[in-house]
Order: sequence, then C-alpha cells, then structure tokens
Amino acid sequence: MARSFTSEDTRRLQRDFGEFLARLTQCADALAQYRAGVNQAADGLIAQEKLRILQEIPVEELNRGKQGIRVKTLRDRGFATVADLDSASVSGLAAIDGISDEGARTIKEMVNDLGEEAGKGLKIRLSTDNKTPGATALVTALAQYRMTAEQAQVSEKILGTYGNAIKNALADIAPGQSGLRWLFTSREKKDKAEKAYRFLAGFRENPAWQEGQGVLSSQVSLAWLDEASAWADFEANAFAFFHILEELRPGLLGTEDSRYGLPEELAQKIQEVSFQPQGLRCSLRRYQAWGVKYILAQRRVLLGDEMGLGKTVQAIAAMVSLKNDGATHFLVVCPASVVENWCREISKHSCLPAHKIHGSDRGRAFQSWMEGGGVGVTTYETTEYFYLDSSFRFSMLTVDEAHYIKNPEAQRTNHVKEIARHAERLLFMTGTALENKVDEMIALISILQPEVAETVRGIASLAAAPQFRKKIAPVYYRRKREDVLTELPDLIENEEWCSLTREEERVYEAAVLEKRYNDARRVSWNVNDPACSSKAARMLELIQEAAAEGRKVIVFSFFLDTIGKISTLLGQQCIGPITGSVAPQERQAMIDRFDRAPGGTVLTAQIQAGGTGLNIQSASVVILCEPQFKPSMENQAISRAYRMGQTRNVLVYRLLCQDTVDERIRDLLAQKQAAFDAFADESEAAKESLALDEKTFGNIMEAEVRRIGQKHQAEPAGLPEKGGDS
Repeated sequence: MARSFTSEDTRRLQRDFGEFLARLTQCADALAQYRAGVNQAADGLIAQEKLRILQEIPVEELNRGKQGIRVKTLRDRGFATVADLDSASVSGLAAIDGISDEGARTIKEMVNDLGEEAGKGLKIRLSTDNKTPGATALVTALAQYRMTAEQAQVSEKILGTYGNAIKNALADIAPGQSGLRWLFTSREKKDKAEKAYRFLAGFRENPAWQEGQGVLSSQVSLAWLDEASAWADFEANAFAFFHILEELRPGLLGTEDSRYGLPEELAQKIQEVSFQPQGLRCSLRRYQAWGVKYILAQRRVLLGDEMGLGKTVQAIAAMVSLKNDGATHFLVVCPASVVENWCREISKHSCLPAHKIHGSDRGRAFQSWMEGGGVGVTTYETTEYFYLDSSFRFSMLTVDEAHYIKNPEAQRTNHVKEIARHAERLLFMTGTALENKVDEMIALISILQPEVAETVRGIASLAAAPQFRKKIAPVYYRRKREDVLTELPDLIENEEWCSLTREEERVYEAAVLEKRYNDARRVSWNVNDPACSSKAARMLELIQEAAAEGRKVIVFSFFLDTIGKISTLLGQQCIGPITGSVAPQERQAMIDRFDRAPGGTVLTAQIQAGGTGLNIQSASVVILCEPQFKPSMENQAISRAYRMGQTRNVLVYRLLCQDTVDERIRDLLAQKQAAFDAFADESEAAKESLALDEKTFGNIMEAEVRRIGQKHQAEPAGLPEKGGDS
C-alpha cells in the first residue's frame, strides 16, 4: 500500500518528538538537582553565619576554663578570634612554637565545639537590604528551584498523560524510516505506522505541545538566570521563596515547632485532619496550613493570629477545603472598610465566587449568593437586612474583626448570632490580643463554645497562667509574628527629635496656655506655612533619602488637618489621603496605585483609618507624625508594612519635638513600658495599662502650662518679641 508520508517525514517526527520527550524528562528530573543546589547554598549561608559569630569571640575565650591554652602565643601569630582558628589545621597549630600536638588537638576540639554551639538554633533571614554573597547564592538557588518546580510539574503532567502514547507512536512509525524497510513491512504494521503518523503530526495542534514548548524555552532561559533577576524574583514572590525553604529545610527559618503552642492531645487531633487544597490558588506556609486544620477540626473557633500572619487566606483555604468536601455556601461578615479587600482576596486566592452583599445592590447580590452559592461578603450593618429561612443551612460563617460583637447587648451582635444559627461552622477572627481583655474574650467564646466559656469564667483572673491558656486552646488560637515569621527582615525604629522654630514655639505655647489640647498635640504641624515646620522639614529629608534607596513611604497622623497639609505639600509625589470618609473600594484603589508606583512615592493616611485592615508591604518606610496615646495604634500602623511578604528592612521614624507634649508623652509611655516589662508576663495581660487617657494628658498639659509660665517669668526684660525663624 502507498504511504501518506515520506521517510524524511518519519525521521523529522522521530527527531522532534524524541527531543521533546528527552527534554521534558530532563526538566522533570532537574528538580532534584536544584533541590541539592538549595541545600548546598543554605549550608553555605549557615556556615557564613556561624563564622560571623565566631569572629566576634576573641581568642582569649578559649582559656576561660583555665585550661592552659597559650592564647598570647596564638594572638602573636595572628589568631585574634576563634574564627581565625577555625580554618587552621591541627598540624599548622602544632607547628607554632609553644603549642604541642595535644594542645593543637585540644584547641581544634574547642573551636569545633564553639562552632556547633553557634549553629544551634541558628536562623537565617533573607532581605533585599542584605545581599551578601551567601544570601545571593541561596536566593539564586531558590529562584532556580521555584521556576524548575513549575516547569517540572507541567513536564510531569504532559509525560504522564501523553508520554507512553508518544513513545508507542515513535516505535510504530519506525518502518517509515526508509522505502526499503517499508516494502518488507506487514500490512498490519503499516496500518499502525499510518495511525502513528497521524497522531504525531496532529499532536502539534494539541495544547500540550505548546505548553511543553513553553516549558522548554523557559528551561533555556533558566540557565542564564543572573543574580539581579533572582533578587527581583524574590522581591516579587517572597512568600513562595520562604514556602520552598520551609519545605526543603524545616527549622532553618525558626519555624520547627510542629504543634505551634497547642497541647499535645489537641495537636494530635489536628494533625489527623484532612485538608483538601484543590482550587486554592496560593501556597500556604506551614503554620497557615496548620491553622486551617485547626479551623476544620474544631468547627467553632476564634483565630487570633497577630496582624500580618494571613488570617484571611487561612479562612479562604478552610472554605476551599470544605467546598471540596461538598459544601456550597459561605458567608463573611466584616467592617465596611475591608469588604472590597475580602472580595479581592477570595477571587485572587481561590476558585470560589465572591458576592459583595453591601450597598444599594445588596438585595440582588444576596439573592445571587442564595441561588448560586460561593462566598457572600457583607458588613455588620447589613446583617440587619438578612432574612434566612429557618431550614436554610450554610457551611461556614466567618466574622472578621470579631471584637466588634464583644457587647452581647448590641444589635449587630444579635444580628450576627441570629445568622450564626444557620451556620454549621463558625470562625471568628481578630488581630487584637484578647489576653488583656478577658471579658471580651469570654463573651466571644460563649458564642462559639459556651461550655469552654463557663469553664474559664471563674478563673478569668488567671488569664496569663498556662492552665487558662490550655483550657481555651480548643477555641482560641493566637500566634505571634516572632514565633512563626522569624524570616522577617529587621524592624528599625528611630526617634527623630526636632527643635522648634520661633514661629512654631509661639504657636505651640499659645495652644498650651489656652488649653487647646488638640492644637498642642499637633505641635509643628499647626503653623500656617509648612515651610516653618521643623517636622515637615525632617519628613521631606526622610522621604528624599527613601527615594534615593528606591523605598516607598507611608505617613500616618491622628489628625486629618495634618494629613491634609502633608498631602498638599507633597503634591504629585503623594497618593491619598486615606481617611475614615474614603470608601473601601476607593481606599483599595489607592493602595493598588501605591503598589505600582515607583520608589519615593508617599501614601498618606489617618492612623485610625490606615492602621487596620490594609496590606501595604510595598512600603518599607513608616513615618509617624506625632506620638499616639495608645502604643497599640502605632503598632497596628507599623504592621501594615511589617508583615508577611516584606523583603526589606522596615524603617520607622517617629517625628518628635523637644520641650513639648511630644516629649512628655514619650517619657510617660516609656515609664509605663519599663514597669510593664519588669512585672508583667508574656501573656500581655497588663498591656491595657500602657495607653494614656484624657485625664493623664490633661495632667501633662497642666505641667506644660506651669513650665511655660515659669520660662517666661525667668526671661530677661527687654528681649524682642518672638517671631520668625530661630
């Protein structure tokens, strides 16, 4: 029979598809090679870190135990630190006059012991501000592994689906390699060859062929991955890098705790829970996956993870797992300011449809959610309009910022409790530490698990004690950043003290003497001309420095007037301001613009509005315009930038003026903090006492009135009136 393809067609298909299979196999196998590269780079970085520690230990420390080590002889020969001895050999040390063979072996044993001790519990941090050779090697290896992992997954999928079919087709088409061989081939094998040719020729139109070619072209570019590209990939995908490192080298980031603080029996129960992430469009950190299993296992819980640990994505992952188990309807209740953010996060991180049940269109959205399922996202205020049939049940109710319903008498509390009657599972979330607000904690727990609330109600005074934490562990779970995000870059805090100009001093003293409290707190910002503001001048210098380093800046103030002046002063360089009157959708749009903006861009925000519910880790400089009465408010604002995904050291600058209420507030808060650190335990049970109240500030103002009065009495007569710059 005549064949429909030539010998050249056969050889071309064999060449192309043989190479296709070989390179896909090579790509799938390359993952092991790059895994070894990550381990080698991690070991190298650890060795560098150990060496750095040993470099800080003087050679004299070897003789601390009076073991007769001749340290002066060692120092005279250039061995100033233990690190210098680390690279020396026993024979090299024994060759030094005065050092015996036994002494040399003892020295090396001591150095090795110190090295092992230095390596215990050693954690590494990766930051774009610290691109050491060791860190660069590890980031490059992780980038190669990350890209290869994606390619290997695609390669394995193609090989698993079509590999055998292609191999069989290549074997079946072999008789077509030459006319003579074809002539002596049986009809049955010729039919197979024709069929194989049609399969291979047509496979070029198969999406798998195009997908495979994309993988292979990426593999070529991977070989040319340079250090700058690797660091850029890290900055854009830090979460993925740390996820890989956590999987390949558990404990290297300091997250080796397998139970994350839970009692052993409860931890065992959680460990056995099945989490089904199919449909989740992001990777979870180990502690986050554990949090999801806690939510699933305990059914009615309060997740209190500190801000920046990803409570939202844990809630979404729990919904995804439940959907994979047949669930259809989920509901989120949250403050209006974060409705838009919730909808975006659901769409970004999962395949679940999100319905914004809020505003004028809430009726249609509610009906769409009821009929089609997915995740309804609504506000506390909108819950008043929810009418659910008595027989209606949905899988999980998530209540964000759950401390909003701490008051059992409030209408919104009752509305949420009514909706909760229809939910099979309850997840309350709050980043606020409730250990120092035990009554609020118990009020929320009583909604979730009343029996636990009753158990701990009588021992509320022992909220800091281990037995209290153990009793609430089945319902309240809180982890801190320092416990699970040890890879975060440094948080560097600075106090920027400014000296008042004559004009600032005149305006400030008038505000104090007339007892205009808010004007006095806006010291330096309440002058008519910002050019006369010492704080404004220092702020501009800090912004200029940030721009030179490619950093973006967030400026926070308690006062709307201050934020308005700063926004006007900065002009086009500024995005915002974010205030309480800015709609959630517009607020998110500002943050999106800020994320896309170049270094040197500034986002301005009222600390009350911008300090909660927002993720702004594209910024690495935070400027606080005045001290706040509540340190927790400052910490929340800083946490907008210093959170998971941050790749740069975060620089915090507090703008303060000497000889003003700024100084008095900082001094008083420092005293309170010192007393707290001395007497309070780590449960934070006494942190409520750190905040200043209006009465305390009134006392500060009275002291300022007296100080200013005494100052003017002491001024020599005949001095000119104050005015103009000093």
